[in-house]
Amino acid sequence: MSDTHGKDVSTIDAHSDAPLYPLPPHHHRLTDTDPRAARRAERQVAAMFALSALCIIAFVVGYVAIPTTSFIDLGPIGVLQTSNLVLGATFGLAILLIGLGAIQWAKKLMADEEIVDERHPVGSPIEDQEAAAELFATGVAESGFVERKIIRRTLIAALALFPVPLIVFLKDMGPLPGTSLRTTIWQKNSRIVVDVTGQKLRPEDLAIGTLVSASPEDLDRVQEEAGTQNARAKASIILVRMRPDEIKSQQGDGWDVQGILAFSKICTHVGCPIALYQQRQHALLCPCHQSTFDLSDSGKVIFGPAARRMPQLPITVDSEGYLVAQSDFQEPVGPSFWERG
Repeated sequence: MSDTHGKDVSTIDAHSDAPLYPLPPHHHRLTDTDPRAARRAERQVAAMFALSALCIIAFVVGYVAIPTTSFIDLGPIGVLQTSNLVLGATFGLAILLIGLGAIQWAKKLMADEEIVDERHPVGSPIEDQEAAAELFATGVAESGFVERKIIRRTLIAALALFPVPLIVFLKDMGPLPGTSLRTTIWQKNSRIVVDVTGQKLRPEDLAIGTLVSASPEDLDRVQEEAGTQNARAKASIILVRMRPDEIKSQQGDGWDVQGILAFSKICTHVGCPIALYQQRQHALLCPCHQSTFDLSDSGKVIFGPAARRMPQLPITVDSEGYLVAQSDFQEPVGPSFWERG
């Protein structure tokens, strides 16, 4: 190895075992020579780990006991929600104290003698592996992890309680999905309308090769009542029209109307909306990761990372000649989830 001026800065001289740049003399720390200083440092580290554990307990108590309607006025800083302030302070202090304790432990109590190790080829022989294991055991012994029981126990307590806030946070992720992942707002006789404009559709409104983004007629009402966009995220569909003799297969008998097919608009890979259609190949292309589905053959995957076909919506016409759904999708739309059978 060389420095910027081309001088050799190798640690060991090629013709001698003496180092070119010897390490400076080692200076013992106060904790190395004074047992009382070592015990004092040990108590400091243990106190930090113990305080971290107490902060986690305080976090859980604050989460349960402090109502979200409580606020505190901090003057120039402003008015803050009391629960947010307490949760942030206790969890932040818990992390900080574990870090500070580890730093104090390493600086004051762990072995700090400098050593030089020659480089060696990758793939160490068995002897070196055994030596490394022995060095690891020596390092464990020198760290005092086994010997200094109070540090070991308080560290284990702090780390054992550390994940608790992460578990508590799960409560704020909302209710379990239940059957909502398996169903949409489509139902029998739901009219199909052009997305955004709300125009009702008849078969004669779609020419061969046309693709239209559509949704249920009552989508806006459902979204307004629910106050979310969840219904649109699952119920959005595309309509395509091809010649009936070009349809190789469908996901159910009689699910088309004069060559008009309806499929979910949500990619089964990671949920990107799709509206890129190659008319000649009847291929629906996802712009995110290039998953490609053959709409003339039951929406099967023909390319890309998607593992499931595009769900088809069974459609028909009502007494007024408008396109309507025969039922909801017969399989979950969107990306796969682990509970899916």
